[in-house]
Amino acid sequence: QSIFGNVKKETLNSGLNFVNPLADIKELDLKTQNYTMSGVHDEGSKSGDDAIRVLSADGLEVTIDLTVLFRIVPEKAPSIYKQIGLDYVDVIVRPLSRTRIRDISANYDAIALYSTKRDEFQTRIFNSIEKDFKNRGLVLEQLLVRNIALPESVKKTIESKINAEQDAQKMQFVLQKEKQEAERKRVEAQGIADYQRIITSTLTDKQLQYEQIKAQKDLAASPNTKIVIMGNSKGSQVLLNAN
Repeated sequence: QSIFGNVKKETLNSGLNFVNPLADIKELDLKTQNYTMSGVHDEGSKSGDDAIRVLSADGLEVTIDLTVLFRIVPEKAPSIYKQIGLDYVDVIVRPLSRTRIRDISANYDAIALYSTKRDEFQTRIFNSIEKDFKNRGLVLEQLLVRNIALPESVKKTIESKINAEQDAQKMQFVLQKEKQEAERKRVEAQGIADYQRIITSTLTDKQLQYEQIKAQKDLAASPNTKIVIMGNSKGSQVLLNAN
């Protein structure tokens, strides 16, 4: 409230208040306020494309959408009105936010802003703006980097890199499967060779002859067998007509 242009330090609480009839009462919203700067039409606090365009450390133009949640410190309301008036959003909130984003983004490459350093970038912006707001009677409650848009050429480069990495991963998977299959076959062949070596080393001549005769008897019993040639240990042959 002010009387004849003199702003009083005392503030009026919500509800019923007794005031000087000569006093000029101005209302300042003490609740949390939302100020959004966006490139999407009618999404931000100002109509049209109001996104923040910045230059990254590698000289690329990056477009950033930002939301600032803030409130006025009640005790600072009289000084804000006295020094700035009711346009504190356009005088403090908007320009300070845009300036700090431009200053800090200059320390990051475009791809880092878009991906790996996004959280760090948001934290640094918050800390910087919070300090500026505090000096002017405002409390920064939250700051949201809603969107970071890269130049089209950079987007295509990133997409190509991602596709190449995915192809490399697929090829690695195929090679790994083939390697595992080759190892399985090697182990299987080794097992068969070991088995044959063990059998060969443990069977005696009589056992081998017995197995040979047994196999030839089975062959002779087959209805398709006509003649079976059998040899003995002395090298002689016996001809057996299966019919």
